Amino acid sequence: MKIALTSQNRHSITGHPGKCRRFWIYETSEKEILGREIIDITQEQVFHQADINEEHPLDGVDVLISIKMATWLEDRLAKKGTKALATTETDPDKAVQLYLEGTLPIEPAFDHGMKKAAANMPVREGMKPIPGIAIKGKS
Repeated sequence: MKIALTSQNRHSITGHPGKCRRFWIYETSEKEILGREIIDITQEQVFHQADINEEHPLDGVDVLISIKMATWLEDRLAKKGTKALATTETDPDKAVQLYLEGTLPIEPAFDHGMKKAAANMPVREGMKPIPGIAIKGKS
């Protein structure tokens, strides 16, 4: 099994997986870690930029673990066959071992839809428009 972890600092599991350029890649059996390596991806390959239909260095990863996980990225990775998980554990080796044992603390993915949220906000007197976002009741 291949497990990837976001690690922008190369030491701990970090957040912002959509913008992350460094990942620990673990090769595991069902019960133990067999090996690991760190990979760097280009700015064009970060999930916020990359085309889902193109090949990606993380294709073939079974699980991606990060400190936070947006629902859009969870859905996108699922389409490539990768399970996306958010955790509170920051130690990469410990997180992988806990995952293999079925005890990794899991956090729910969050809705990163700020444009959707802003578009559904009620209009109040004195509100300034946010560039590029249509606010209900304003044309």
